[in-house]
Amino acid sequence: MALIIDISIRVIAVIVVPQNRKPQTAMAWLLAIFILPPVGIVLFLLFGSTRLPRNRRDKQEEINTYILETTEGMDDVVRDPPFPPWLDPIVELNRTLGSMPLVGGNTADLFTEYSKSLAAMTAELREATRFIHVEFYIVSYDASTTPFFEALEAAVTRGVKVRVLLDHVASFRSPGYRRTIRQLKRIGVEWHLMLPVQPFRGPYLRPDLRNHRKLLVVDGRVAFTGSQNLIDRTYNKPGNLRRGLKWKDFMVRYEGPIVAGINALFVTDWYSETDELLLREAPGVPRPRAGQTMDAQVVPSGPGFDLENNLRLFNVLLYSAQEKVIVTSPYFVPDDSMLYAITNAAYRGLDVQLFVSEIGDQPLVFHAQRSYYEALLRAGVRIWLFKAPIILHAKHVTIDDQVAVIGSSNMDMRSFTLNLEISVMMQGAEIVRQMREVEESYREECRELTLEEWLDRPLRSKVLDDTARLTAAVQ
Repeated sequence: MALIIDISIRVIAVIVVPQNRKPQTAMAWLLAIFILPPVGIVLFLLFGSTRLPRNRRDKQEEINTYILETTEGMDDVVRDPPFPPWLDPIVELNRTLGSMPLVGGNTADLFTEYSKSLAAMTAELREATRFIHVEFYIVSYDASTTPFFEALEAAVTRGVKVRVLLDHVASFRSPGYRRTIRQLKRIGVEWHLMLPVQPFRGPYLRPDLRNHRKLLVVDGRVAFTGSQNLIDRTYNKPGNLRRGLKWKDFMVRYEGPIVAGINALFVTDWYSETDELLLREAPGVPRPRAGQTMDAQVVPSGPGFDLENNLRLFNVLLYSAQEKVIVTSPYFVPDDSMLYAITNAAYRGLDVQLFVSEIGDQPLVFHAQRSYYEALLRAGVRIWLFKAPIILHAKHVTIDDQVAVIGSSNMDMRSFTLNLEISVMMQGAEIVRQMREVEESYREECRELTLEEWLDRPLRSKVLDDTARLTAAVQ
């Protein structure tokens, strides 16, 4: 009987698991089920789907209609040269998948220093007169973020409507979670947990589907987004402090019509968590500084969408590139389609470079990432390792001298399928020129990895890297 049950489980798994899944994801789940059938089956039933509950996906569709009906700034896009001719189909792709249009008349200020971006966001809070929307994967009240919280409290005192969203699991795992919640309650902001895992208080939501977005919108006139969480750059974890780890992030301050698009994502997530559909609160769109305007498009992605919006964007950009591709990602674990796209760019003779960290904070992901280095190096991709003890946490891509994508999305399968993410695609020679300066500043803090060095690494490292790769599709 035991043998019959065991064989039945394996046969059923072979039939059910591959349905509507990528081969590598299906193989990872089948491997888990075949090695430990009882455990593998339970994990698959809990975490096998990459989709949010139906009611949340319905809300996303409703918001998409709202976005389509309330867009401004499309008339400000100028498609005269040097607007790349290959970009229009990509804009249409993003519009089809995520509803957001390309809008012109925007400006962007770049922040590569952790303390400076925190200070800039805090300064905007002090100028708020109508509303403040705060949404971060991790929110923590600590010594570094105290001025930010004080500015929120002052805004509440003068009558500004302050709303805060924080991811439940990510924030709960960070030191000082209860202190943070007490502070939010004390200062009187309206706050909610994103994708809460509280099975005894309401419907159970899976702990592996997370809201990884980071954004701030003030009065509808200015917005910030990027890779930085609202927490000290050490993440206040004893292990990080012991190793001397510090995060290096990248944030962008936007003005112009793109602010409404970023705010629409907050409206979406607020609606998902509260059932309250916020009215359009922003006044008229402010005009940006003269001579520094650019086109921009918000690209939302995650399990609330039927397709992998960010993966499709990155892949089509890689195939559209004519001269240069530079990718910065703390977690680079591509699926087969992206691995082919980036290596094909190198085989086509393009200048392809990848910035990653020399060390990692998540061992399984770090070793899975390393398993791809040989294929990348053999293709001609230049790999730059940001020197320890800094964790390069910035997430951006530049294509030729014309397009940049900045946001919260890593280049890994978790960000493609399991996390809600925000990316902003920008078109303009000036913004890419500024990004080139950022990339050069990274290069000064990096060392280049060579194929000879990589092939000479110890056998134990090779085995660990290749074993971790087996789990990449379900991490």
